[in-house]
Amino acid sequence: MTCDQYLTFNNGMKMPALGYGTWQAPDDEVETALHFALEAGYRHIDTAPVYMNEKAIGRVLKEWLDSGRVKREELFITTKLPPPANVPDYVEPTLRNSLADLQLDYIDLYLIHTPFGVMMENNDFKRDENGLIVVDPTTDHIAVWKKMERLLDLGLAKSIGISNFNQKQIQRVLDNCTVRPANLQIEHHVYLQQPELIDFCKTEGITVTAYSPLGSKGIANLNKMAGVERELPDLMDIPEVKEIAEAHGKTPAQVLLRWILDSGVAAIPKSTNAKRLKENLDIFDFNLTDEEMEKMKSLDANVRICDFKFFPGVDKHPEFPF
Repeated sequence: MTCDQYLTFNNGMKMPALGYGTWQAPDDEVETALHFALEAGYRHIDTAPVYMNEKAIGRVLKEWLDSGRVKREELFITTKLPPPANVPDYVEPTLRNSLADLQLDYIDLYLIHTPFGVMMENNDFKRDENGLIVVDPTTDHIAVWKKMERLLDLGLAKSIGISNFNQKQIQRVLDNCTVRPANLQIEHHVYLQQPELIDFCKTEGITVTAYSPLGSKGIANLNKMAGVERELPDLMDIPEVKEIAEAHGKTPAQVLLRWILDSGVAAIPKSTNAKRLKENLDIFDFNLTDEEMEKMKSLDANVRICDFKFFPGVDKHPEFPF
C-alpha cells in the first residue's frame, strides 16, 4: 500500500499527499516506527533538527537505501531550518548538518520552520531570569530567503518553503523573492481550518501541508512541562466525524485525513504504532461526499492546538505569527 495522491509544486516537483510526521518521537521509537512506515508504503518523511531525531532517521534511511529496498528518487524527505538558525549565515551550514545526520546528499523540501528566531545557549534555547526564551528580534525573512534560494543552486535542496508563516509574512517573501515558496506547512485540522490562508496560498501557487492533522496529544505533555494549563480537544471524539466514519466503515482518523486530502492539502500524521501507521495510509479507497465535506467544514472552531505556549517567551518576537 502506498500513497497514490500527490501535490504538484510550482517547480513541477511532486510530493506524496500523505506523509509520515516524526515530531516527539525519540530515537528508539522513531527508528522502529520508521521501519514500520517504510514497510507500510510511506515515502514522504517529515522531520526537523528541533525534533532531535534526524540521526536516528538517517540510520534507517541508509539501511533501506543501501539494501536497495527503496531508491532515493522514490523518497520525499522534508526537513527545516530551526528557529535558532533563522539567520542568513546559518542557513547553508544548518542544512549541511541535517544532510550529514540524515546521511543524504540532498533534501526534497527545506522549510523555514518558524518566522521567528531565538537565541541559543549551552545547546539549548537561551532563557532569561524568568525562564522565558530569549528571542532574536533581528529576524529578516528576506535575507534568510535569499540564502534558502542559494541552496537550490548548490543542489542541497530540490524545493524550498516556509512553515508557520502568516499571510502578511508570506506576501513579504513573495514580493522580494526570485524563487517562490513551493510549500507552506501549518497546523490544519477540522477545528483549525484557516480557509483564508489556504485559499491565498492556492491562488499564489503554494501547496499546503497540514501538521497535527489529527490533533496532537503530545502537546499536552509539552504544555504541562511549561506549566501551561489547557484542555485540548479530542478530534477523534467529534460526533459528526464518528458518524461519517461509521458510514464508510473507516476510523475517525481516516476520515479526518481523507477530508484534508480531499480539500487539496497534504497531511503528515505522526504515529509510532504499527497498526495506526497502516490505518493512516489506508485512505485511498474512499472519498467523502459533498455533503460530508460541508459537514466537516462546518466544524471549524478556530482552535489552535500548537500555539507555541510550550516555548514561553517566543510570543514577544516581533514576527510571532499568531
